[in-house]
Amino acid sequence: MAAPDYQSLIDAPTWAFIRATDAAYPPDTASLTIAEQRAIYDDMCRTFHRGYPPGVTARDHAIAGVPCRDFAGAGPVVLYLHGGGFVVGGLESHDDVCAEICARTGLRVVCADYRLSPEHRHPAAFDDACAVARALLAGGPILLCGDSAGGNLCAAVAHALRGAAILGQVLIYPGLGGDPDQGSYLTHAHAPMLTRDDVLFYKDIRHGAPPPQGDATVSPLQDRDFSRLPPTLAISAECDPLADDARDYAARLTAAGGRAVWVQEPGLVHGYLRARASVPRAAASFDRIVTTLAAMAADHWPEGETR
Repeated sequence: MAAPDYQSLIDAPTWAFIRATDAAYPPDTASLTIAEQRAIYDDMCRTFHRGYPPGVTARDHAIAGVPCRDFAGAGPVVLYLHGGGFVVGGLESHDDVCAEICARTGLRVVCADYRLSPEHRHPAAFDDACAVARALLAGGPILLCGDSAGGNLCAAVAHALRGAAILGQVLIYPGLGGDPDQGSYLTHAHAPMLTRDDVLFYKDIRHGAPPPQGDATVSPLQDRDFSRLPPTLAISAECDPLADDARDYAARLTAAGGRAVWVQEPGLVHGYLRARASVPRAAASFDRIVTTLAAMAADHWPEGETR
């Protein structure tokens, strides 16, 4: 199998973002201790933090016993679940992303600081995400949005709370439990920003062993039932070993009679949300995310078909 030509697939602004990320978060970081990984990740997130748009305010408080950051806005609430391989990240790592979603949609956004591995094995993160979702649903309909590991948790919550008043979900380069020995996992095994080895490390550390098979709370793609799920926008970064997961998830949902759109963002890499201010392709994808959330909040399905 020929390796992808990343020099032609990835444009100059994205390469500049990759170099800046590598300078802050070296590619071998996953080989360091958990404490070192978290410290480096936190430093990197501070480097890319863009601050709050004018008028956005937030407060920290517990929801269903889970620490959350609550950005003031109108309903329905967007529950944001952050990425970080279930190991790193928290209220600070995606703080400005949530603030911008709030500013651009006018919606209330709640970011949940779910428990992390390896101190808290599965199902701790899943349980926390479900608990916050249930508490928010008690006040009315919600939306789900998350990137990477957070995209996994959004889908897992949607499956667990099937039929609840979830108006839609936006999954951003999610890892959903696809076969690591096929497709994009092999084609993009050595992609910039995330490699297949990184994916396997984060999968195993969540459980202290290889992940169980057929458990939708771990791998939503492995569920047997894709009916009665919320409308879904599933976004892949083209240059990402996880790219096929979003595609396959959207296909299974539509095959079960649901609404799903799959978008593969050309030439983008895992983690591109942090490049939304510096990379035009990432900015266009972020526009798609906020436009879709606003449309779903109004109970409108954005134009487009699964592709």
